[in-house]
Amino acid sequence: MLDQGVPSPVSDKPTPAAGGFGALMRRKPVERLVAEGGHGEGGTLRRSLGMWQLTMISIGATLGTGIFVVLGEAVPKAGPAVTLSFVIAGLTALFSALSYAELAGTIPVSGSSYSYAYATMGELVAWVCGWCLILEYGVSVAAVAVGWGEYVNELLDGTIGVTIPAALSAAPGEVDGALFNLPALIVVLLAMVFLLGGAKESARANTIMVVVKIAALLLFCAIGFMGFKSGNYENFMPLGMAGVSAAGATLFFSYIGFDAASTAGEEAKNPQRDLPRAIMLSLGIVTALYVLVAFVAVGARPWKNFSGSEADLAGIMEDVTGQNFWAVLLAAGAVIAIASVVLTVLYGQTRIMFAMSRDGLVPKVFAKVNPRTGTPRANTVIVSLFCGILAALIPLGELANATSIGTLFAFALVNIAVIVLRRTRPEMPRTFRVPLSPLFPLIGFGFCVWMMGSLDTITWIVFGVWMAVGFVIYFGYGMRRSRLATSGTSDALAAAGVADAE
Repeated sequence: MLDQGVPSPVSDKPTPAAGGFGALMRRKPVERLVAEGGHGEGGTLRRSLGMWQLTMISIGATLGTGIFVVLGEAVPKAGPAVTLSFVIAGLTALFSALSYAELAGTIPVSGSSYSYAYATMGELVAWVCGWCLILEYGVSVAAVAVGWGEYVNELLDGTIGVTIPAALSAAPGEVDGALFNLPALIVVLLAMVFLLGGAKESARANTIMVVVKIAALLLFCAIGFMGFKSGNYENFMPLGMAGVSAAGATLFFSYIGFDAASTAGEEAKNPQRDLPRAIMLSLGIVTALYVLVAFVAVGARPWKNFSGSEADLAGIMEDVTGQNFWAVLLAAGAVIAIASVVLTVLYGQTRIMFAMSRDGLVPKVFAKVNPRTGTPRANTVIVSLFCGILAALIPLGELANATSIGTLFAFALVNIAVIVLRRTRPEMPRTFRVPLSPLFPLIGFGFCVWMMGSLDTITWIVFGVWMAVGFVIYFGYGMRRSRLATSGTSDALAAAGVADAE
């Protein structure tokens, strides 16, 4: 147990949960969260993941369509200074990553920011955070799967000159005659098969895919550098610092996913040590790759010639070599890159549902663990089928954009959770500590609020509708079935909704 040898400052006697407002504020003690780690209905999750595999999970969830698409969108805003924009976006993500690293090492469980909020700010805030994560992970899987199908079509067109008919490659309503998006459904079902095999097996497959997509980006850098012209950097910041900041806001969303390792807290061999390292290492690797690719891309093509599409990187390789082969190879790398995002994000979604189910806030079926594979099999099948059908049949539109606001909301809560836990439980052992706390967590919180404010009004409306549905489910189901409500808690003050003893 994380607090082994440290006396609990509160009573261990179970007490009934408080009603009314107190029920909404009841907290789940860190000790109980950690003690329940790995245990589900009928079995336990297996601790089989080392630091390298955890790092690959976070890189797999982060390094996807962003670098292939968003670079072309950001260059016209910042010019050659887009490299500086990537650094600024990475620093913005860093403040939240520091908070995730501290809490992942202190509360190494599957629920990620949902569990952190449960231990620090109470059940209602935890539900809000978990509901945001369902939006972030669930819809992201569907949206990324749709993007995978588009890249598959590009790859097929570049290699054998055929494409999947529109009737089978788009959701109804997206294009005329569309029936369902077959490629999107296929990639989600493939990810489901890997996940059903076990965490170790799916992590191995993800590692292979991550290595391939990193190799594809390094190949781009090697070829692009042959066409590098220093003159492209003569006017480094043509649109001023305002352009650099605007591009940084756009690029921030290509860093989302670094928190994926925190969902593997109950399947890590040494979570207190490895989770903080994996989160920080993955963010460092992704930032370095982004800056390197941006530096080479602008050096090989004048910034005014970027079209703002995924064709920019492939076009640079074709311009430098005069051959279409390298562009096709990059498209193949993009297909693999996006497949690994689907796999790792789907993994994170199932583990968050597992934690919420174990707490009684969603049905018990999501916490059932298969004793042979050590995986939440029913959970994986249900979540995968839901995401696959969503990708195949529903035009996502603004719902996909709302994933950004759900992510930022969860990030903001994690920054606050660090401050709260430092104040209420200062004696807890921490394998990683955010430097200059509470300053850095407050900066991370401020950046998240700023990014949320830059999103469109329609995104806020969709988010509001999503949260309204979430409150209906919580008050109609989760609040009454919560394990803290039905069985009491080992932490008397937490059950009563009172601040922890100091």
